[in-house]
Amino acid sequence: MVLTTTLSFAAAAVVINIWLAIRIGKLRGAEKVSVGDGNSEGLMRRMRAQANFIEQTPLTVILVGLVELAGKGGQWLAIGCALFVIGRICHAFGMASATSFKPGRPIGMLTAMLFQLVLVVFAVLAVLGR
Repeated sequence: MVLTTTLSFAAAAVVINIWLAIRIGKLRGAEKVSVGDGNSEGLMRRMRAQANFIEQTPLTVILVGLVELAGKGGQWLAIGCALFVIGRICHAFGMASATSFKPGRPIGMLTAMLFQLVLVVFAVLAVLGR
């Protein structure tokens, strides 16, 4: 059984992670910082954006896969994954600097948490046989 929603979601997550790493690498080159953040607020913000992505995404991908495997997927799951991805992109831009797209950070966190809570509800319902 191919978990198409999970597979698509995981692929999108990898692309975003690569994009986040490239953004860090470009700023590292521009600021000549090889390791750490070099006391650069911009670099620290980009590093935290990627770290937050890595903190939020793996368990979400796993839960999406388990919900899909339990037969509780469908169009809502794909839409939820898309919103999660959009939210993570908004979060990255919101974290980029103190002045650019400030609402991106809370938008990203809110979409992640809400989608995770919806996934938990569907996981519990699957366990209860509903």
